[in-house]
Amino acid sequence: MAGTQRLMRLLRTRDVGFEAEFRQLEERRQARAEEIQRVVAEIVEDVRRRGDAGLLDAVERYDGYRLGPDQIVVSSEEIEGASARLPAQDRDALETAAGRIRRFHSRAVPSGWMEDDAGEILGQLVRPLARVGLYVPGFQAPLASSVLMLGIPAAVAGVRELVMVCPGLELHPAVLEAARLAGVTQLLRIGGAQAIAALAYGTETLRRVDKIVGPGNAYVQAAKRQVFGEVAIDAEAGPSEVLIVADASAPATFVAADLLAQAEHDEMASVVLATPSESLVRTTLDELAKQIAQLPREEVARRALSQRSALVVTRDLEQAMELANRYAAEHLQLMVEDPARWLDRVENAGAVFLGPHSPVPIGDYVAGPSHVLPTGGTARFFSVVGVEDFLKRMSVIGFSEQALQRLGAVAVRLAELEGLDAHAWAVRRRLEGPKTAEGLDPDS
Repeated sequence: MAGTQRLMRLLRTRDVGFEAEFRQLEERRQARAEEIQRVVAEIVEDVRRRGDAGLLDAVERYDGYRLGPDQIVVSSEEIEGASARLPAQDRDALETAAGRIRRFHSRAVPSGWMEDDAGEILGQLVRPLARVGLYVPGFQAPLASSVLMLGIPAAVAGVRELVMVCPGLELHPAVLEAARLAGVTQLLRIGGAQAIAALAYGTETLRRVDKIVGPGNAYVQAAKRQVFGEVAIDAEAGPSEVLIVADASAPATFVAADLLAQAEHDEMASVVLATPSESLVRTTLDELAKQIAQLPREEVARRALSQRSALVVTRDLEQAMELANRYAAEHLQLMVEDPARWLDRVENAGAVFLGPHSPVPIGDYVAGPSHVLPTGGTARFFSVVGVEDFLKRMSVIGFSEQALQRLGAVAVRLAELEGLDAHAWAVRRRLEGPKTAEGLDPDS
């Protein structure tokens, strides 16, 4: 075990200094480097000011390929032709995933409501956003699943225009087919901060959107923060992470595989095992050493395990759950006997996976819920992407004269309490009839 222990830090909650080390795990969000902020601000302003010209210059400078103005938008013919270029198994897999994602989100569409009682009409209208921008990372891998996980909930919510951006001169046919299945209405081969700016402000080629959703690197996240207010944005997206709460019944082979599944994403990924079982920690370390040597992305996974990851030995499962709620993981796995029994203890997580046969990749690809989840501890206040992210709510208020007479004096009193006389007068004039404050007919 001495040779394998170097893969990950081993912490015990009973040890002096545990709190300080666990706080380091909690504080895992990427620093907002001033240089990144400065570069992004210049890109955003240039695209805002010069439109397509600024966009295309940034694509060439930062992404390394040159587009003409007529190449920004992927043609409908290219999208429709992608299906024929995909192996049948890949096409079938995408269609299966798309169907399951659509069914899941169709169950979650909220409806408005209206009640009419004693002269009061009160209710809520629910309407879809008109135009949404979907950011899908490119270059490293064809993230077709992210297209489905972003686009389908938006389409189910009723969004009429889905504008997708993805960097790359030649987009993978799986990404194009996923865009077709998700109902994307416009696809552009652009990415980075410049794509975020184009979505937020519009260019000659692209009309601005109402909201931008989707993961991306530090430059994309910085750009989303900078354009917030011009458009809505979703939760902050950062490196992948998982926290596994396990007992002695958990198969170490599965635990190690699930830790590595997230560690291989990014050297900044964070993976944690919290368990009261010392024996599980030992066998998991042995399994990690065996499995990591077989990974094509071994070096990336090794750096992730050594930097912001840990194996934590807890007093009991209750304490493991307390740490899980503090950590607020993107993915929380309950690899324990009778995992459903522990759901009531879950307060903070992007998604919860129950039992040894529910690995995170099932949620990534085919289970149904979106895999676009809050990271970096933001699951304390952000939620998984769903149809609600693409809807807006409007209040409806209608009072009869009798209802106003019944409650108007309360509104007047509260307005006067706040020193807002015109608010009070707007109600009082109705209570007293069509008169001015001096009691004169307004037409006299």
